[in-house]
Amino acid sequence: MKGNGKATAAVFSRLVSRAPRWASDPGPAAPVILSSRVRYARNLGGMPFPGVSTGTQQTSVVNRVQGAVREVPAFRRAAYIACDDLSREDLSLLVERRLVSRDLAGGHRRRGVLVGDGESLSVMVNEEDHLRLQSLLSGLRLGEALDRLNEVDEVLDARLDYAFDAELGFLTACPTNVGTGMRASVLAHLPALVLTRRAKKVIGGVAAMNMAVRGFYGEGTEVMGNFFQISNQTTLGPGEHEIVSRLDQVVRQIIQYEEEARDVIWRSARLQLEDKIYRAYGTLTSARTISSEEVLSLASAVRFGIALEREGLCPLSVLNEILVFSQPGHVTRLAGRELDQEERRRLRADYIRNRLSGETAEPPSSGRGIPSEDLPNGEE
Repeated sequence: MKGNGKATAAVFSRLVSRAPRWASDPGPAAPVILSSRVRYARNLGGMPFPGVSTGTQQTSVVNRVQGAVREVPAFRRAAYIACDDLSREDLSLLVERRLVSRDLAGGHRRRGVLVGDGESLSVMVNEEDHLRLQSLLSGLRLGEALDRLNEVDEVLDARLDYAFDAELGFLTACPTNVGTGMRASVLAHLPALVLTRRAKKVIGGVAAMNMAVRGFYGEGTEVMGNFFQISNQTTLGPGEHEIVSRLDQVVRQIIQYEEEARDVIWRSARLQLEDKIYRAYGTLTSARTISSEEVLSLASAVRFGIALEREGLCPLSVLNEILVFSQPGHVTRLAGRELDQEERRRLRADYIRNRLSGETAEPPSSGRGIPSEDLPNGEE
């Protein structure tokens, strides 16, 4: 950390002391759907978009947004994390927890994020737009995520002068977000569709319905561990509830396809599938060095086994926690010091073994956190 002070250090200490609620408390359709997210893009009327604004204007937006957001009941005790001077490893951690986008983390303007209790609600400031409001819940809960976000948006709408056009709707920096300014998505685990080579067909059908399919971290990222992010593309025309309802219907159909594919694999290749599941679990419980990309791959197989109710595996909540804490920014932050690749792999393996053995993994060492790698996209 490069000078954000003790307050920011305390925020990061709290973050790494527990898993985000969307990971620790699996929700409806958890065997297939890890999480549901709804985002709103909003801008302040009379202010240039962040990409063409001055530092003074960006500071003004930060101050105005902070003041307004703290009037929202869910944000009264919220922590504001200024991202201007954060180290790369701390920015990476925020991306890994899905609190900020890769675009915000990689930016250079005055920017930050307000984090609500449990990390289920957050507000990015000065990303591509002045505000990016986010509701993130476990499992398939798109409607609930939308309702929670609307509660926040209504309070802010009464306190901030949003850039709005009577015909176009909410005005945004990117034309593809004009209208509702909403992006709804789910993070789906689809190993059976991948194994049966049906994923490409399903993804093609989703795209034909004007939906987007992306990787674990969204736009511009690769599909890893058989995780797919499925979201709406249309923001102009249909209303928010209609968009969410359509996406929910598509996702439920995909869940059905995945469950049918799992039945096919289980009937035709039970022994091979069980062998894959338990080999993966054995590696996680005994490895002495492991990369983050390998963790995703192995966790995918174990997650499949948990969904099939195989005995001797960890709870789904523990596996979700491992997915978060085994990523590069978290490993570095827990270590509290600069790590080379081999140290990072070793400490990651130590954490996973301890967690799966039922122990509470303590930070492996202490010291000063120093940036050591690029933002998440399958790093070591």
